[in-house]
Amino acid sequence: MLSNKSIPVRDRLIFALDVPTVDEAKAWVDKLGDSVTFYKIGLQLFMAGGYYELIDWLNARGKKVFADLKFFDVPETVKSAVAQLRGRGVTFATVHGNESILRAAGEAKGDVKILGVTVLTSLDQGDLADLGFQCDIPALVLSRARRTLEAGCDGVISSGLEAANLRKEIGDKLLIISPGIRPVENKTSDDQKRTVDIEEAFQSGADYIVVGRPIRKAEDPRAEAERSQQRIAALFQKTS
Repeated sequence: MLSNKSIPVRDRLIFALDVPTVDEAKAWVDKLGDSVTFYKIGLQLFMAGGYYELIDWLNARGKKVFADLKFFDVPETVKSAVAQLRGRGVTFATVHGNESILRAAGEAKGDVKILGVTVLTSLDQGDLADLGFQCDIPALVLSRARRTLEAGCDGVISSGLEAANLRKEIGDKLLIISPGIRPVENKTSDDQKRTVDIEEAFQSGADYIVVGRPIRKAEDPRAEAERSQQRIAALFQKTS
């Protein structure tokens, strides 16, 4: 199930810059140094101001950017919003919604790869029932992934728990980015409910993983990020 896509191994780890200010985000990038090459910046930093300036700052340092804004609105509005990211050095952007919304994003993407959100890793089966979904999580993830593919998008956000089934049903047609990565001994200690560890995610077919708190809360975050990189490298070296 290991990804066979031509992705630099050290780019497969994406660090979630879930912090309240741009200054704090920059401090984390400096702290992590060359242990991280790819950064996810989401709604918290977007609302802090200076979002595009932070993207420019990251690009100037040779870092890749994942704009995790989960666009969800009428298709034409999503199309216009996605178009604002073109040519700004953004590798990935997330879109939430049905096929028409995803299709609008795909039409406007330019050099940005669009990732459809399947089911947030903070949700479990009970949460889906509360939202009115009358199906199980694997079925919903697969359905949304198929719609993402049909809409001309590039990949999905999916828990590693569903990645293996996606690979079985869809093959290598979509990128799979898996958040909710937790150490085995710490899988249920926060708001993430559907989690896997690094090896489980990649062995199930993930192309990238997104890691935040396990690195950010480590005693030595840079050393923890480097350990994660070494674990990823060990997996892919076995197949090279």
